[in-house]
Amino acid sequence: MSMPQSPLRIAMVAPPFYELPPRGYGGIEVVVAKLIDALVDRGHEVTLVGAGRNGTKAQFRRTYADPQFARLGEPLPEAVHAAATAEILEHLDVDVVHDHTLLGPLQARGRAVPTVATVHGPVTGEPGLYYRRLAKTTELVAISDAQRGFAPDLNWAATVHNSLDPADYTFRSEKEDWVLFLGRCTPDKGMHLAIDAAREAGREIKLAAKCSEPSEREYFEREIRPRLGAGVEWLGEIGGQDKRDALASARCLLFPLQWEEPFGMVMIEALVSGTPVVTMPRGAAPEIVTDGVTGLLRERLEDLPAAIDAVDIIDPALCRAEVLDRFTPDVMAAGYEKVYRDVVERALAGTWTPSRKAGMRPATALGQAAPVVAPKAPGVGQKAATGHLAAGTGAAGGGSTGVRLTLDK
Repeated sequence: MSMPQSPLRIAMVAPPFYELPPRGYGGIEVVVAKLIDALVDRGHEVTLVGAGRNGTKAQFRRTYADPQFARLGEPLPEAVHAAATAEILEHLDVDVVHDHTLLGPLQARGRAVPTVATVHGPVTGEPGLYYRRLAKTTELVAISDAQRGFAPDLNWAATVHNSLDPADYTFRSEKEDWVLFLGRCTPDKGMHLAIDAAREAGREIKLAAKCSEPSEREYFEREIRPRLGAGVEWLGEIGGQDKRDALASARCLLFPLQWEEPFGMVMIEALVSGTPVVTMPRGAAPEIVTDGVTGLLRERLEDLPAAIDAVDIIDPALCRAEVLDRFTPDVMAAGYEKVYRDVVERALAGTWTPSRKAGMRPATALGQAAPVVAPKAPGVGQKAATGHLAAGTGAAGGGSTGVRLTLDK
């Protein structure tokens, strides 16, 4: 008979741009909020470090009084957030730090407890160079095997898929005869291609998209506005009941990806609503959509109109069942819990060794605090990590040029 495992004390570091849970757009923040609540429900002690208000079940430490979404794309908000987080973590007794920011893992070198970082964006090019520099200090978690496959040499601890709460969505088995595009207004999402495919299929299409950043507005004016007209309805950014109704009512979600999407939350949002997904087999799409069962994957753009016609073969109940089986918060929390226990147990056994043990209080056993290894003045050891921060690699998918790597919708 196995002994029950002790609860873990987890510091969860969220980006400073949106509250948790977000009131509108905020892909990473939705996932982190669900993860926190699921971990607390599993008996763990979670402390959220973030900006604005806290709507989760976690204890809370604030770095900014208000979320910094208006400054998304600027380097300083995340730099200030990282520096404030380092100071906060000095005074927390935790077993593991789980960081969802880009700059935060730079602080891992000065910690005596393990740091786990979820990679929410691309891992090729300059982002890959950055994550390789973290190999000796940070355990990385991929959000899909596809993402991981583009940089298999990184210090991956596991793949843990993102999740959603099925209770937040409406299931409907009877569909209306129009197709939905839902996502960001960027070329890599293929909205203009979705319009063309829907028109070729003779179906109305409704476009629900975030279109607030300059690059998004430029794409809209260049590719989308000229295509608006009969059979093409622009909804803009939607949320709440409007979003739930759109996802549940559409004949299908039409999502002609033009890049290697690391995950794609909108696909599981459609599936849990009983709506099949028509997309390209790029990035994580084949991990999420089972061709012929929960949607249709097509290699060629010219095959999308026929796929729109063929979605009648898909059973909406099977679409929802796939999410209930694979993409719930409890499934995600179980995956992360396994990662946490592995790195903490290796730390206790001496087989996980950060480059410099200083600052935070290490655990001598799960859930038990130990004395500080090397007493020092507050902030010592953190300044080197935050003194020369540079802007990051841009948003996943080519949006903002700031330090946030967005989880795509």
